[in-house]
Amino acid sequence: MVLRKLPGVSASGMGLRLSQKFVFLLFLSGLVTLCFGALFFLPDTVRLKRIFLSKNENPAVTVGSDSVLSKKVPGDPEHQRAGLKVSEGANVKPKVSRKPSVTHGARTVERSVGSRAQDERSPARAHEPAAGDERVTSAAHSGEHGRAYSYEAFKKCLLKPALGKNQGTPSDSETLQRREKVKEMMKFAWDNYKRYAWGQNELRPLTRNGHIGNMFGGLRGASIVDSLDTLYIMGLMEEYEEAKEWVQNNLDLISNGEASLFEVNIRYVGGLLSAYYLTGAEIFKQKVVELGEKLLPAFNTPTGIPRGVINLGSGTSWSWGWASAGSSILAEFGTLHLEFIHLSQLSGNPLFTEKVMNIRKLLNKIEKPHGLYPNFLSPVSGNWVQHHVSIGGLGDSFYEYLIKSFLMSDKTDQEAKKMYYSAMEAIETNLVQKSPGGLTYVAEWRGGILDHKMGHLACFSGGMMGIGAEDGPAGHKQHYLDLAAEITHTCHESYSRSATKLGPEAFRFDAGAEATATRMSDRYYILRPEVIESYMYMWRLTHDPKYRQWGWEAVEALEKHCRVDAGFSGIRDVYASTVSHDNMQQSFFLSETLKYLYLLFSDDDLLPLDDWVFNTEAHPLPVIRKRCLQEHSNTQDDEQTNLE
Repeated sequence: MVLRKLPGVSASGMGLRLSQKFVFLLFLSGLVTLCFGALFFLPDTVRLKRIFLSKNENPAVTVGSDSVLSKKVPGDPEHQRAGLKVSEGANVKPKVSRKPSVTHGARTVERSVGSRAQDERSPARAHEPAAGDERVTSAAHSGEHGRAYSYEAFKKCLLKPALGKNQGTPSDSETLQRREKVKEMMKFAWDNYKRYAWGQNELRPLTRNGHIGNMFGGLRGASIVDSLDTLYIMGLMEEYEEAKEWVQNNLDLISNGEASLFEVNIRYVGGLLSAYYLTGAEIFKQKVVELGEKLLPAFNTPTGIPRGVINLGSGTSWSWGWASAGSSILAEFGTLHLEFIHLSQLSGNPLFTEKVMNIRKLLNKIEKPHGLYPNFLSPVSGNWVQHHVSIGGLGDSFYEYLIKSFLMSDKTDQEAKKMYYSAMEAIETNLVQKSPGGLTYVAEWRGGILDHKMGHLACFSGGMMGIGAEDGPAGHKQHYLDLAAEITHTCHESYSRSATKLGPEAFRFDAGAEATATRMSDRYYILRPEVIESYMYMWRLTHDPKYRQWGWEAVEALEKHCRVDAGFSGIRDVYASTVSHDNMQQSFFLSETLKYLYLLFSDDDLLPLDDWVFNTEAHPLPVIRKRCLQEHSNTQDDEQTNLE
């Protein structure tokens, strides 16, 4: 640097010699550089970034993540399991196996897909670096990621009307009478919920009041959202309109509570999705996309595997306190795929799909012991935490969503297909057993040692194997149908061998026991649907009349032992001749148990399986026929252009 002397001023008059000026300016320059640079190394604050970032730049928001569903039962770690759809707060001990508003500007119009003729489903908070930390805004739904979703195109891509030619009304009088009885049960359960617990999550029928619980993060109306499609399918239109009005005016998604990611997804997201696809009412679409955005921060973990619990307001998330080593649960993070694929379909935002595909990518990469998927996975390391394998609680719906992802993709998701049949091969090799009495069951696997018990939750697997039989390895269709029938028979035996003709929470095959509960803690029944679910699928696949008869036996048992003056209640001991009620009408009783019974006694064209896949809460989601949707959307675009 050269400092020139100012004209007419002596060096001494400037007060500093040239060398001193040089040192001073160097010091000053370094100080300024240090001060300005330090601003970007100090703790992040919005105020400082507003000074230096342009108006168009948005700092990334980092939040914790991961959670699925689980019912934590105080004082009984063995029964703290995820994957079970059960309301917290029930007086029984269930084993635990669910931002800015989005404005679409569309009219709230009812456009039923079934009403027109057509041509032809104490944990630490997360602070780890997040994988794919992203901030979602409502801009994603304004067409930024693609054209607006066309409901009219969707209707044209269904092979048959959703509600059938005549709402699935059976031709024979006995079956029709039985179906009408199930409809009466639904209305009775709904009317009492409305009378004593309206707007709360579930009904306590003995004390005639509502139950909120802490499973849904401050969300209300679980029974309402879970019942929307059941009411609509059954033709209870006055009740459906009441439910729809409540969703429109009272379903507040601005919540700061701590929710089960799994339960909120299968009940609220699933319920709103199915209500939209069945009716075309835009309010359901708006609500479900807004809620879906609130679940995305749960995926902000080092691996992208979500944690089980999320604060719907702040976006922070953490793992269940009872989950081994802060792990995530297979049945929870593995039961998001169906709903998130549809969230991308409706919103045009691929982020929902990316999140669940990342889960699948990690699962394909890591080693599976004997081809099996353990129930606990670390969201930090991406490694298995324990080698406990179950097709019941903690594992169940992961397998269900593999085959249903394949079916929902119009059989184009080959990765899901491969994962499902590989898992079934490993399960059959390692877990499927035959009792001395000839009953086929699926045991649990604990580090190579078999535990010869089967949970009520595992009884869904008869139906799952049935719907997967068609597309299995060559020559295996009848084998899978036979296996599905054998497992469904075993689950029916768990019902028929009890005093109440209702099944226990878990039953064993050791010490001389066959399909019976040997522990007092396993004897309860909380209005679960899994056995009836398998009856419905096996009826559709075989039309063997025994499945309808077994379903009617369940109706009679529910009426005799679970119906009380103000609703339906679970019972504490299925083997007791005098029952003790648990005072809880679960929302899944309305969503699943009664819906599957109604479908069992309906014709097959009511929600035909060629067009619809049920999520694990029995909410029907349509098969996605991408080519058809694109063709009809292009046609609509051309028609709109011509009009303009």
